[in-house]
Amino acid sequence: MADDHSNEWYYNVKTGKVEPYDGDRAAERLGPYSSPEEAARALEKVQERNEAWDNDPRWNDD
Repeated sequence: MADDHSNEWYYNVKTGKVEPYDGDRAAERLGPYSSPEEAARALEKVQERNEAWDNDPRWNDD
């Protein structure tokens, strides 16, 4: 049985565009996301997570 990737969306960091599963190579993309809107926020989400990790005392390397 083939995998159903119809609800997977990715943000392409090379082009800055949202694309479906059948897009560019995986190394150029962030995801999967459940909607094109969510994929469009990929870089914002990365920034939010980086800030959270930077401020998490469990990850403090000082």
